[in-house]
Amino acid sequence: MTKPKARLLIVVALAALSAVALVLWLGRAKPIVVDTVEAALGPVSETVTNTRAGTVKACDRARMAPPSAGQIARLPVKKGDRVAKGQILLELWNEDLQANLTLATRDARAAVARREQACIDAATARKESARQAKLVQDRLVSVEQAERAAGQADSAAAACRAAGEQARVADARIDAANAAIERTRLRAPFAGTVAEINGEIGEFITPSPVGIPTPPAVDLVDARCIYISAPIDEVDAPRVKEGMRARVTLDAFKNRHFAAHVRRVAPYVLDLEKQARTVEVEAEVDEREGAAMLPGYSADVEIIIAEQPNVLRIPTRALIDGKKLYVLESGRARLRPVVAGLGNWEYTEIRSGIKQGDRVVLTVDREGLADGVRAVSR
Repeated sequence: MTKPKARLLIVVALAALSAVALVLWLGRAKPIVVDTVEAALGPVSETVTNTRAGTVKACDRARMAPPSAGQIARLPVKKGDRVAKGQILLELWNEDLQANLTLATRDARAAVARREQACIDAATARKESARQAKLVQDRLVSVEQAERAAGQADSAAAACRAAGEQARVADARIDAANAAIERTRLRAPFAGTVAEINGEIGEFITPSPVGIPTPPAVDLVDARCIYISAPIDEVDAPRVKEGMRARVTLDAFKNRHFAAHVRRVAPYVLDLEKQARTVEVEAEVDEREGAAMLPGYSADVEIIIAEQPNVLRIPTRALIDGKKLYVLESGRARLRPVVAGLGNWEYTEIRSGIKQGDRVVLTVDREGLADGVRAVSR
């Protein structure tokens, strides 16, 4: 074989090998694109959250109505007014009761006058009895006359006491008349804001029948103190205690957390839904940071059971079955067993299995992801 032919065969062979290598390179599997995050130090807490949306409520709220029926005569407040404790909010027509009060007051004055008269008579009779007793000693009057004077003095003293009791009865009638008038008035049981008024001057209102709720005549709210009422699953309820710290989030204030504490854990289980029994928990908001939380807003409560201030953590969604995760290493996804610690829906503590700075795969549901496959971070 001549040298030119040999060189030609070598060139052809090299070209064939290059073509095969190119086909193999082009046909190899493309790396999977994944989202990753660096394992880093940070705070992690174990929390319990409500199973359904909670509700913002005011610590003090009174839906009030008069205890008896009547016609509205006075409405000295309007919606939105800030009122003081004890201030009159509504008054029914009560002129007949006012007349009874006037009558009771005048009768009480007459009773006082009768008591004064009776007591003056008693004092005079007592002096006369003493004078008669002295005359008996001097044998100027008979014993019978002195005894009669003493009996009259005792009788007058009893009349004085009876008149005093009658005066007290008259005072009690005044108290009863005032109480009857007070039943026609609604007073603020605490300082607050008038949220609702159902009625106008001249309208008749009646108390709610037993078992049939009706709109209150006046709805008074003090929103300076706010708490969240939220249902907690019965499985988590035993771990929740009064005084535990909590975080509150509201749809009305996106991306904001408000510090709170558990103020009450209901001592019973709600079974309104047979398959979802819950315990009602109340979390009082400690700092609203200028946010106007209105009673009735929906809210979520995250109760902090335990907390670590500075531990190795990863986003919880990177965990697989709570004990495995993928780490991006030298261009390949590696499945690692790990030991998890405290955790919540956002972050989980990792006690062993990875180290700070490792790139952890977040998109664990990416198609084709498996141990050892080629992968690149987005």
